[in-house]
Amino acid sequence: MADTQEAMFPRVEREPRLSDKVADLLLGSIMSRGLQPGDRLPSERELGEQFGVSRTVGGEAVRALAAKGVIDARTGSGLRVAAVDAAAVSESISLYLRGGALEYPKVHEVRKLLEVEISALAAERGDDADADRMEQICGEMEAAVGEDVERASRLDLEFHRAIAKATGNELYLLLLDSIGEALLEIRRGNLQTGAADETLRAHRAILDRIRARDPEGARRAMATHLDHVERHWEEHQSQ
Repeated sequence: MADTQEAMFPRVEREPRLSDKVADLLLGSIMSRGLQPGDRLPSERELGEQFGVSRTVGGEAVRALAAKGVIDARTGSGLRVAAVDAAAVSESISLYLRGGALEYPKVHEVRKLLEVEISALAAERGDDADADRMEQICGEMEAAVGEDVERASRLDLEFHRAIAKATGNELYLLLLDSIGEALLEIRRGNLQTGAADETLRAHRAILDRIRARDPEGARRAMATHLDHVERHWEEHQSQ
């Protein structure tokens, strides 16, 4: 009976470990000082002295940041600020999404926010070589549809990556890559359930507006395409 009663007292919140506090302070110092990849950091002993903690606590803080890819702690090289690889950042987000933390509608919402604007910027900034690459991908996807769904799905993804590349802003591609793998299953499902022709037409419409240097037209074409993608998924997910 006692187990079902409402608790009389609140749970005690645990304080972060001292090493976690030091890790947060160290990360804040790296960012506030504008340290660059390769910049040398004090040793574990020196860090302990500067933060007023033991060398053991300093070492734990360093190992925590090294595990996150913030600090390079290779033996013989001292401690340095690590170079954060863009692919690693993208893969971390991708793994988070593939772990089922977010449902498809939420991922699609972010995708639409990104890609509608990306298409407009591609129309403003892209050149003929960018449009030619998109044209090539469209042709390859058309040939793959009906024969190799996996290849067609990958080419679908690559078409949208080519648009992001045409913006000239590598951060757009990183963000798109981080959700791209999570959306592959949706692409496969949609292509297998009759969305191929509509997808191909939509890609051609987007490409046409990008090649015409028409940002507003590209924005509308991409928004229409993504609305169709979402609607088709909703109609077929329960079948």
